[in-house]
Amino acid sequence: MGFWSLNPYIGCEFGCTYCYARDTHRWAVERVSPKADESTGSDMRASEPPGAAVGETSFERNILVKANLAHALARTLDPARLAGHVLVIGTATDPYQPAERRFGVTRGVLETLLAFKGIRLSITTKSPLVARDIDLLTRLRERHDVSVNMSIATLDPRLARRLEARSAVPAARLRAVRQLADAGIRAGIFVMPILPCITDGRSELDRLLAAAKEAGARFASWSALRLGPAARRHFLPHLAREFPELASRYARHYARYDTAGWAYRKALRARFHALRRKHGLTGN
Repeated sequence: MGFWSLNPYIGCEFGCTYCYARDTHRWAVERVSPKADESTGSDMRASEPPGAAVGETSFERNILVKANLAHALARTLDPARLAGHVLVIGTATDPYQPAERRFGVTRGVLETLLAFKGIRLSITTKSPLVARDIDLLTRLRERHDVSVNMSIATLDPRLARRLEARSAVPAARLRAVRQLADAGIRAGIFVMPILPCITDGRSELDRLLAAAKEAGARFASWSALRLGPAARRHFLPHLAREFPELASRYARHYARYDTAGWAYRKALRARFHALRRKHGLTGN
C-alpha cells in the first residue's frame, strides 16, 4: 500500500452493507483465540452496541477496542519509517463510530501525535463526531500536514439509511465539514463507493459536490464499488432485498470480477472529474 494505516477499533457499528473490511473482525478474533469467539486479549476490550438488529454480524455487534493503542503508539512510532507516506486513521473501521464516545481511543491517538512532528496525517470517517476534536486537530495542524476525509456516498438520507444502517445522515456529515473548514482544517469528501445504477447519476453527483463545496470542502475523491469476497457475501443478499431489479445484473458481474467494468469506470471517472472541475474542487 502507498500509505500506513492505523485503526483504533476492529469492527464498525455503522454496518455499511458494502464494507470491504468485514473479515478483519473474524481474523482478529481467530488470532487472539481460535476457540473462543468472544475472547479479545489483554490489550482489547469488547463493546456491544445496544439494540442490535436482526441480521447484523459480529463485525457490527461486537466492537474490539484497542485500549492500549495510544500507549503503544507513543512507544513505537518512528516518523522516519513512514518515509513521507501518509498515516491514515480509519482504513478498515471508522475511528469516530459510536464506541469512540465511550472509549476515546482515537482522541488518545491524536493527543499522542502531538509529541511528534512532520507527519502527513489523514483521517477518514462518516461521523460528525470528528468535530469534537477540532481543538486537537487545530494544534496538530501546526506540527503535521492534516486532512479529514468525510465519506458521503449520497445526499439522500433515505438511500443512505438503506446502504449504511447506522451512519449519520449526510446533512450532519456536511455540517461537520463546515465546522472543520471554519477552523482552518483541510477537509473534503470521499464519494466512496459509487454504486452502479444507485448513486452514480450525474445530477445526484452534481448536487453532492455542490453541497460539499458549499460546506467548505476543498477536495473530492471517488471510487466505484468494489466487492471482494467478504463484501460480496454481505452486500449481494442485501441488494436482492432492497434493489431486486438490480440483483441479477450485480450478481452476474460481481460473480466474475471484484470491480466494476473498465468501460464503466472510465466513463464514471470522466463524469466525476468534470463535475469536480465545475465546483472548483481538487483531488485528495
